[in-house]
Amino acid sequence: MSYISGARSVADEQVRIASTKMDGIGPKKAIQVRYRLGIFGNIKKKEFTKYQIDQIEQMIGQDHVVHWELKRGERADIERFIFLSCSRGIRHQDGSPLRGQRSHTNARTFTFRKRIRK
Repeated sequence: MSYISGARSVADEQVRIASTKMDGIGPKKAIQVRYRLGIFGNIKKKEFTKYQIDQIEQMIGQDHVVHWELKRGERADIERFIFLSCSRGIRHQDGSPLRGQRSHTNARTFTFRKRIRK
């Protein structure tokens, strides 16, 4: 088992499947990266050389926001909502649904349920 850009992948997986397991890379971006490097989709990951793996990591790192950078950006957005005290930020703090979902009978997760009890 090895890692490419922070995503764990199995050696027997095809490249087209293994590349979509990275956060921020979907099927369409995976196809674009493969074609730019000249890699066919049916090749298994164990058939790669170290140089090809380094090329994939380098191209993904240059062109796309993936893994830790993506999660850091999402967390910064949430913190900004909380700082502004807008409705989305308040609902993030409470742990309640953000986008108008029903919360009277649904959305009873543990953290939200603690705030409802009296």
